[in-house]
Amino acid sequence: MDDEGVENAAILLMSLGEEEAAEVFKHLAPKEVQKLGETIAKLKVIPRERVNTVLDKFTEIAGDQSMLVSDTDEYVKAVLRRALGDEKANLLIDRILQGSDVSGIESLKWMDGGSVAELLRNEHPQIVAAILVHLDFDQASDVLKNFTERQRNEVLIRIATLDGIQPSALKDLNEVMSKVLAGGDRLKKSSLGGAKTAAEIINMMGSSVETSVLDYIREADSDLAQKIMDNMFTFDDLEKLDDKGFQALLKEVQSESLIIALKGATPELREKVFRNMSTRAAETLREDLDSRGPVRVSEVEAEQKEMLKTVRRLVDEGQIVLASGGDDDFL
Repeated sequence: MDDEGVENAAILLMSLGEEEAAEVFKHLAPKEVQKLGETIAKLKVIPRERVNTVLDKFTEIAGDQSMLVSDTDEYVKAVLRRALGDEKANLLIDRILQGSDVSGIESLKWMDGGSVAELLRNEHPQIVAAILVHLDFDQASDVLKNFTERQRNEVLIRIATLDGIQPSALKDLNEVMSKVLAGGDRLKKSSLGGAKTAAEIINMMGSSVETSVLDYIREADSDLAQKIMDNMFTFDDLEKLDDKGFQALLKEVQSESLIIALKGATPELREKVFRNMSTRAAETLREDLDSRGPVRVSEVEAEQKEMLKTVRRLVDEGQIVLASGGDDDFL
């Protein structure tokens, strides 16, 4: 949801009143609650016209939707059992609904990284890994920053080699904390963990920790380390930086280096660069790109790697904030 959408949601909640707004908040994720709360706190005065526009839009959207079934989980179970019989239906129901019964893990998402780390500090690295893959990448990163270097490395190498959560692992998780994952013997393996998940978490931890972790994993399994590195952010991923972060990056890059790096960039990333420059600077860059002849691939890759190093430094300095969550995760 963009900034305007968040503001609209905040205005709608404010118009509902405290009691009704509280009921809505109960159904939101921790980050959604935080973002809406911050937005509400900033909205001191709202023009009546804006309020009316938001309410009209909500009425229009709500009018186009209806609740056909009050409990969709139970509806799915009933229909499948009637159609397939209990045995076949139960196998399919597990696959469909296994991801919805994770109420226990939600309690962790409301906690800060230090608190979660304290809860898990004495647990086996495999158990910690199985829990952290359920958290957002930035929260998992915060948890690991509170571990010792050895603990952190042990957990990350297990995250990278985790190819799913088996029923036995679910039982262990239930022993670690109250209903981290609810379920029983009939639950099937959930597709969590792996090199990409490890890469996403490492990307959030800063360059100094990144080097230490990758060196540790490389000593244990060089192929695994390479898989993780292959899944870490690429030059094309810079397109997903917000404009503020992208502008901070451009200030640190020499024009000559930028020209060479963009020789191997996608059209979308090039347009992102142009949009975040002044009109005159963008026109000059376009002309330079058009007039520059062929450049060796090795030169392009070298300049792109330098830009990515700059991104990591700016992340460490707090000038760039990496986003996470959902299918459009960045880093």
